[in-house]
Amino acid sequence: MTESDLPVADFHPYRWGDPAHHTELPAAAHETLAAFGVRTPAQPPVDLAELTLPEPAVDAKVLAELAGLVGAEHLDTTTAARLAHTRGWSTPDLLRLRAGDVTDAPDAVVLPGSHQEVVALLEVCERERIAVVPYSGGTSVVGGLAPERAGFTGVIAFDLKRLDALLAVDEISRTATLQAGVRGPEAERLLHEHGLTLGHFPQSYEGASIGGYAAARSAGQASAGYGRFDEMVVGLVLATPRGTLTLGTAPKSAAGPDLRQLVLGSEGSLGVITSVTVRVRPVPAERVYEAWRFDSFAAGADALRQLVQDGPVPTVLRLSDEAETSINLADPAAMFGGGPGGCLAVTGYEGSAAEVAARRAGASALLSAAGGQPLGTEPGESWRSGRYRAPYLRDPLLDAGVLIETLETVTFWSNLHALRAAVTEALSNSLTAQGTPPLVLCHLSHVYETGASLYFTIACAQTDDPVAQWGLAKQAANEAIRAAGAAITHHHGVGTDHREVYAREVGPLAVASLRAVKQVLDPAGILNPGVLIPTSDAAAQDAAAQGGQAEGGA
Repeated sequence: MTESDLPVADFHPYRWGDPAHHTELPAAAHETLAAFGVRTPAQPPVDLAELTLPEPAVDAKVLAELAGLVGAEHLDTTTAARLAHTRGWSTPDLLRLRAGDVTDAPDAVVLPGSHQEVVALLEVCERERIAVVPYSGGTSVVGGLAPERAGFTGVIAFDLKRLDALLAVDEISRTATLQAGVRGPEAERLLHEHGLTLGHFPQSYEGASIGGYAAARSAGQASAGYGRFDEMVVGLVLATPRGTLTLGTAPKSAAGPDLRQLVLGSEGSLGVITSVTVRVRPVPAERVYEAWRFDSFAAGADALRQLVQDGPVPTVLRLSDEAETSINLADPAAMFGGGPGGCLAVTGYEGSAAEVAARRAGASALLSAAGGQPLGTEPGESWRSGRYRAPYLRDPLLDAGVLIETLETVTFWSNLHALRAAVTEALSNSLTAQGTPPLVLCHLSHVYETGASLYFTIACAQTDDPVAQWGLAKQAANEAIRAAGAAITHHHGVGTDHREVYAREVGPLAVASLRAVKQVLDPAGILNPGVLIPTSDAAAQDAAAQGGQAEGGA
């Protein structure tokens, strides 16, 4: 099965992904969990069908006006629709819904069918001071779909799934224009009809969409070969309460700062992205994935650094540390069954047969010279075929009483090992102090000539309040990342989870600059309030007190 064969499905409000892909824990997992003191939670998840929500806070006349703009059938105030648009896919998001906490549910869900309808809806919401949550896939794992309500008459989710068309293909320039609501599998299916691919496959691929990719600066698992999503974007259209921004008249330009880059990563705080023009590639004629073993994470990381700096660069390049390799997280079907020992690296090559053969031969020679031991294509293909299955294990693990969550960061190569040690120690100390010693796994997920991203998976027994438990651990990790001089996020985004640390990272002058842009595009502050940009001066003052200006300019 290729990525374009995956279905576009509806998603369960408090479980990861498509409910048709429900996964059971491997038999070997139960013994491992018992050794960590894991016990089934006393209270099972609530039945969402039994939950009730308060009546929408938005005035009925205003709702009728909004319905008139999009059609009555495209404005939904039912409990089911509101619950389905409550928060995102982080572990705390799921735990809160499992416990029956629906405080972040929007008052209504509106489904615009065109850019013009989005602009018209924003005009009404600005006039009525209704907060707006742009919603194109719902896969945020950093609190990006839980805006602040204070000072607003209500909250409405703008679900963009009706904006689902491939608008244009320029086969000469190799660009395509897709509407923001096109989900990953559908984007690939549409492009494959033209012999093209986007090549963007994040782990949230089944649920994430084009607009979300752009709003969060997404990075797919094949970023070594295809690049990050922000590197693919050559144009976009943004709807704001003040009107429309149409950006991108050429691939590159010296006409002032690149405003496309201002919108990319803005997380719905500056406007609603309605379409994106992206660079595309021919569908690869051949794909080969294989695995390598290194004696240590340091040796493997050094080999990957040499590859990405000196070439040839594989399409996919990643490295699991000793702990992640030992439980075989790269192969969900065999998880907890034991990996090959040492550290597992996965390399993938996509392109023409000649290109694949040449890059594979060159990379293999370098990896062998660096101490790598070839494991063949079987473990590499197992990773490729199972890479979307691993997140489905989170739900049965939560059911069993495991607290499991992920976080990521990025730094320069020279700081990589110090950063990994600092974050691992912070997480271990925080969770152990709460009485639940954790398993902290790490892999090197995205590589660049100058640095790399570290992706951590954390698992331990749940306490009676797992949301608070993770909150303390996450705070400790955030502080460790900031103290190490690394970026608070590489591809998950800022949301509300990273907002204060992000303000310290960039400094008060940068925060003030973002606020100034928001004031021009969204003077009433209705767009995802509290997400990305602090809503008060407190964070900026805190950044200044902690040397934020110096950090931001470093």
